[in-house]
Amino acid sequence: MNSSNDRALALYRTMARIRAFENAAEEASKGGVSAFGASLSNDVRVRGPLHLSTGQEAVPAGVCINLAREDLITSTHRGHGHTLAKGASMEKMMCELFGRATGFNGGKGGSMHIADFSVGMLGANGVVAAGIPIAVGAAHALQVQGKKHLVACFFGDGAVNRGPFLEGLNWAKIHGLALLFVCEDNRWSATTATGAMTAGAGPLARAKAIGVDGVEVDGNDVFAVDAAAAALIQGISKGEGPKFLHAVTYRHKGHVSVDPATYRDGEEVARALEGDPIAAFVQKSGLRKEDLEKIQKQTDEEVAAALQTAAAAPWPDKSAAYTDIQDTGKGRWLG
Repeated sequence: MNSSNDRALALYRTMARIRAFENAAEEASKGGVSAFGASLSNDVRVRGPLHLSTGQEAVPAGVCINLAREDLITSTHRGHGHTLAKGASMEKMMCELFGRATGFNGGKGGSMHIADFSVGMLGANGVVAAGIPIAVGAAHALQVQGKKHLVACFFGDGAVNRGPFLEGLNWAKIHGLALLFVCEDNRWSATTATGAMTAGAGPLARAKAIGVDGVEVDGNDVFAVDAAAAALIQGISKGEGPKFLHAVTYRHKGHVSVDPATYRDGEEVARALEGDPIAAFVQKSGLRKEDLEKIQKQTDEEVAAALQTAAAAPWPDKSAAYTDIQDTGKGRWLG
């Protein structure tokens, strides 16, 4: 098998793992995951709604395949896909969603606050656009330390109307930071169509207005995302400063897992589903069906094992409730 096929299979594997994880997490939040060979009772299911990235798999897969382990990323409230694409453990993330002590954050962070510094995943964030200044700070720290790694900052289209967007891009440009801004434009800001609330020509135009160059790409075409990210990262590595990737995609689910998204037009959703990134890959890749089926089988087995491990993992000890918190009265960290 040649190197191009190897890369294509790696892209497919990442997308398949993200899709399978999201499907399993969604089912687990409802109390049943029979599709993955497990049946969980209500006392071990995922608690609370999840922000799923189903349908957006091509963006993290296409970007992160171009990142080294030492490179850093920041994520959003919809961050499961970014976490997996950066190389973090599926099992530990499932444990975190189940609130177990063996999760990334000891079961205390949950879906919106997953982080794994060992692979450069600096954290998901429940506040829209809040990952942008974190990414900028991390990139500036790398520059001060003389390190050659870069930071990829994922955020949604809704973030471009928030203050940190302008502040972050401005700071990154002024200081020539090694930072790739990745706008995952799924065209919906929570429950409102982004186009109805964003003036002007859109995210990329705003970035270019303050000197951050970039490209727009079909975010459902993983090959296009891969090629665009590779070119932009090459420029960053040459010292050209921050770059911007505007990836237009679509989230298949509602804002959260319990949201039926009835505010969306049915025809719009149907058209979007026709552009499913995984189905598009299968049609375009030319890879052997048996190779793709093998990856899917391995992925399903991995997800089933993660579910079983999470269901059997221990709950956090009660004493853990008083660690990793700040005593605001005395201004010191506990634990």
